[in-house]
Amino acid sequence: MSSTSSTRTASPPRPAPAVTRRVSPAGRPRRTGRRSALTASGFLAPFAVLFLTMMVAPIGYAIYQSFFTVRRAGLFGGTQSTEFTGLSNYAAAFGDHDFIASIIRVILLGCVQVPVMLGLALLLALLLDSRSARLRKTYRLTFFLPYALPGAIAAVMWSFLLVKDLSPFTGPLSHIGIDVDFLSPSWVPVSIGHMITWGWTGYNMLIIYSALQTIPAEVMEAAALDGCTGWRLAWAVKIPLVRPALVLTTVFSIIGTAQLYTEPAVLVGARIPGVDPKFSPIMNTALGMDMGDQNLASAQSVVLALITLVLSFGFLKYNQRKGAMA
Repeated sequence: MSSTSSTRTASPPRPAPAVTRRVSPAGRPRRTGRRSALTASGFLAPFAVLFLTMMVAPIGYAIYQSFFTVRRAGLFGGTQSTEFTGLSNYAAAFGDHDFIASIIRVILLGCVQVPVMLGLALLLALLLDSRSARLRKTYRLTFFLPYALPGAIAAVMWSFLLVKDLSPFTGPLSHIGIDVDFLSPSWVPVSIGHMITWGWTGYNMLIIYSALQTIPAEVMEAAALDGCTGWRLAWAVKIPLVRPALVLTTVFSIIGTAQLYTEPAVLVGARIPGVDPKFSPIMNTALGMDMGDQNLASAQSVVLALITLVLSFGFLKYNQRKGAMA
């Protein structure tokens, strides 16, 4: 009996497993983070360059100039020297009666004009947001058109409309026994406030109207189910929800009022006798620059910037504290 020998065939060798390089989890976020930071820096670079050159550098140069005084000698000021005088320019700025009077004048104007303007803007925005409003796009464009008109052109237009001999308002008022000159010294602040209100109400209205459009529909439906409609809905629901927009427009208005220049400057250029050439702080500063005292003008500009900063941030802090207590 013969025994069959079984032949064993050798199995082919298995291929060696491929070696894969594992990237640590911390490596990818680092590379991605660096790339995102470079991309963000590239987009921010143009703004940073413009902000530094057009905002920070002039402010720093004005602060630097405010600590010096240019001394001129000779019949025509041929020789001049620059001396460090510390806070003397700031003392001269606070001792300038015209500069202080212009600041007080603009603050009083803003205390009356800003609430009136924002009240009208809020009223128009609520009317456009009401359910019964028709032709919203038409009215929205109509209210915004005064802002689209350049301020200098609007001031020229109003100067013709307010001149006593040309105004269409003085004639009808005189027939009922009211003789008024809108460009007299006592009426000039009222006329300038009217120009500002006419030009900026539509702009503020669009900001408030945009905030009204973001109110959730569920909130409006819940208020309607509770019987809150009409002016009660506006007072109890809409106005509290658009409070951030009202704060924003108020801050913008405070800054804009402190920078008042175009309207009174156009009236001065039109040779209106009732308008003071130093009506606003910026006009006072510009006049000082024209007279060659740029150091005092720099100090006045810094003072005006600090007053604007204190008023705007003070209003913000007041609203934040009031909102936290509510």
